Amino acid sequence: MSSLPPYASTGQKVWFYSFRVICGLIFFFLIAPIITIIPLSFNAEDFFTFTPGMLALDPDAYGLDHYRDFFTNPDWQQPLWNSVRIAPMATLLSVAFGTLAAIGLSQSHVPFKGAIMAILISPMIVPLIISAAGMYFFYSRIGLQGTYLGVVLAHAALGIPFVIITVTATLVGFDKSLTRASASLGADPVTTFFKVQMPLILPGVISGGLFAFITSFDEVVVVLFVGSAGQKTLPWQMFIGLREQISPTILAVATILVVISIALLTTVELLRRRSERLRGMSPG
Repeated sequence: MSSLPPYASTGQKVWFYSFRVICGLIFFFLIAPIITIIPLSFNAEDFFTFTPGMLALDPDAYGLDHYRDFFTNPDWQQPLWNSVRIAPMATLLSVAFGTLAAIGLSQSHVPFKGAIMAILISPMIVPLIISAAGMYFFYSRIGLQGTYLGVVLAHAALGIPFVIITVTATLVGFDKSLTRASASLGADPVTTFFKVQMPLILPGVISGGLFAFITSFDEVVVVLFVGSAGQKTLPWQMFIGLREQISPTILAVATILVVISIALLTTVELLRRRSERLRGMSPG
């Protein structure tokens, strides 16, 4: 952690501490809703607010009723099963197509790389409601609207940009002489990819896959347009719970999703550090 040098001026000291205070306030602003949701999910009553018993730290005011409802109520289990069916398949497609696209764009002889890259990552830039509307009209014409395959393809399209970006970042430090050496020893391109290239870019591939999985598992706008009642996902059910049923079980589901997201992002950070060590960009 950097510290102030002994010869720092008064202005530098003021900025040093002011900058940290500003960062702390921004961090609190971002994390406050999550900090509020987690204890509320253990509320023994069907309320979205802190009860007097909770504020007094009464053990009887806390319980696992909302978590029990989530794991036993068919209204929640079916959307959870749909999300578990959709997200992994969308992630596999995103990883496969995104990795191939990143490797192709890393070649020096590919023309119009900038334009192609802009088109491939456009789902991250275009407002989600526009992408969802476009997918709805396109899928309805080809018969995929309201189908499992349609939702999977839509989520895969949203996840591909994350895979492309992470794999492209990993390929920046890739030594291309390794692939030439493999080819000179008689290995075909497929063998070279799986034996030489993939082990080195694997952290970036897994990181992109985790981002794609989070995107698919948490997405609600596209599935509202492309999916049907049979493809109702967990975020869709949470949306309904806020607008129609007002179910406090949403708090328990939100807490579970937060824990899963933290675990996945921690994995991404560990893989990033491993990738840097493999490429010699950081000490072991």
